[in-house]
Amino acid sequence: MDAFAVSVCKGLCMKTVNLKHTAAIALFFGAFQALMPFLGWWLGSQFARYIVAVDHWVAFLLLGFIGGKMVKESFGGAGETACDAEQRLDYRELLILAVATSIDALAVGITFAFLDVSIGMAVSIIGLTTFVLSFAGVFVGNVFGTRYKQRAELAGGVILILIGVKILLEHLGLI
Repeated sequence: MDAFAVSVCKGLCMKTVNLKHTAAIALFFGAFQALMPFLGWWLGSQFARYIVAVDHWVAFLLLGFIGGKMVKESFGGAGETACDAEQRLDYRELLILAVATSIDALAVGITFAFLDVSIGMAVSIIGLTTFVLSFAGVFVGNVFGTRYKQRAELAGGVILILIGVKILLEHLGLI
């Protein structure tokens, strides 16, 4: 659902849906949501205490930074905004978002190592589901983005920050 929400944010900024960009967004999120549990499974419990201790902070900082940048640029008025930049998909930013939304899946993968889980089937289902939801999320975001423009960019930034806060609070046991 985090990848879906971020995909909605990416769609908010598209003037028209670009299928190449939409597929790239969905592929990044789907691939990383599948890759992280696989890596966690592979690493097993050997490094679990180190990963679990920081994964939520990493996700919080990455999402907070990118969301804060979007919020700031939504108030910028003239000049290029984060949404203007979306017309040329920033793969570096997409990579950061994909890692940030999937890093907690690394810990899930570690638990897979202790369970009788078919890792191939599990990561295939996770990756495919995330791909489909992220693809749809871009379209959902685009519907709202074309109508609300600058407010949509502000909302997208706030959503990213809130996802980061949610991940942090969940891992700290506060929600």
